[in-house]
Amino acid sequence: MYDPKQVKKNFPVLDQEVHPGKPLVYLDSAATSQKPKKVIEVMAHYYLNDNANVHRGVHVLSDRATDAWDRAKETVAQFVGAEKDELIFTRNTTEATNGIAYGWGDHNLGKGDVIVTTLMEHHANLVVWQELCKRTGANLEVVGLKDEATIDLEEFAKIVKKPDVKLVAFVHVSNSLGTVNPVKEMVSLVRKHAKEARIVLDAAQSVPHLPVDFHELDVDFLCFSGHKMLGPMGIGGLVVKKELLKSGEMQPWLFGGGMIGNVGEQQASYADDLTDLFTAGTPDVASAIGLAEACKFLDNLGMEDVMKHDFELVEYAFKQLSGIKGLEIVGPRPEKYNRLGSVAFVHDTVHAHDLAQILDSEGVAVRSGHHCTMPLHKACGWQATTRASFNVYSTKEDIDSLVKAFDKVAKIFKL
Repeated sequence: MYDPKQVKKNFPVLDQEVHPGKPLVYLDSAATSQKPKKVIEVMAHYYLNDNANVHRGVHVLSDRATDAWDRAKETVAQFVGAEKDELIFTRNTTEATNGIAYGWGDHNLGKGDVIVTTLMEHHANLVVWQELCKRTGANLEVVGLKDEATIDLEEFAKIVKKPDVKLVAFVHVSNSLGTVNPVKEMVSLVRKHAKEARIVLDAAQSVPHLPVDFHELDVDFLCFSGHKMLGPMGIGGLVVKKELLKSGEMQPWLFGGGMIGNVGEQQASYADDLTDLFTAGTPDVASAIGLAEACKFLDNLGMEDVMKHDFELVEYAFKQLSGIKGLEIVGPRPEKYNRLGSVAFVHDTVHAHDLAQILDSEGVAVRSGHHCTMPLHKACGWQATTRASFNVYSTKEDIDSLVKAFDKVAKIFKL
């Protein structure tokens, strides 16, 4: 098991005071994670030494850049249990889900078909399907929750048994509730009752926190963001089962240079190579290199140990925060149901934004608002929640600082 205090030394941004005498306590990793020095260094090295376009030139710099790009793609694909050709680099999870909508949905859905999602989804795994339904005439079914904490599996099973279910999309780990969904059980229900349906897994909040194996999960599409897993902003991934790529069921949704075979004045043919086919235009080579380095960093820690550390942090935070008067923690209790990554809460007197500002004055960075899960918040009657979220560099001392900062909340509001 690694020592998070030692791990933290790899993250220069965490070694600072954000207010006089107030060291930074960063508890907003679900929004974006901090980056280890090595990730920053390999990206700088590329720009200082190897910057060139890939798969286009025959000079030395282009060869170096192309080799770095190809190796980065192999590393990232392996990290999520996929083959290199199954990984399409995107800007983030949001672009990945849009890619499914335009590259698969527009070609495979029609009037009366059904898309299934859940109430706990991030807007990127909801609004995309709302718009797809508008374009295709498909219908959207949203599965509710049990106890404002977990997916109602009975309702889920009932809905996927309906005729014409063609797409089922759900999150692996909720960014608001911390709930770890039973992916294998849900996939099994879909495969049994909606045999023609394709499955989308939003893994933005799971890839940084637990071992993920695309093939073992048996989903058709998997989406994730680099910036939540110690990598740079502006790059993420869409993993697609190779059979869907090779058959043409999943088609490119961006067109231009790099992904073509032959171009005439009136029509074009496209690349046979799957990597090229889904890479239109100049890719973000430096960010791909940075993301690959982040994967190596996590691999060196060991994702089983990362998961164990995260479970311990959530349990500790839940216990410590439960002692604060007027505070209600949302989502499942960790001793009853698996939860990872974050602990969100509401106060019976203080608004979430006020809480976040006061905590920040003590150096503690948290997130307040609806966390891009507005339907969830509305259904549960939460105007807003405050969320403390963790990563490999988070410590129990960080949580102690969060709890201590509530003394200032009590003082200001005379609680």
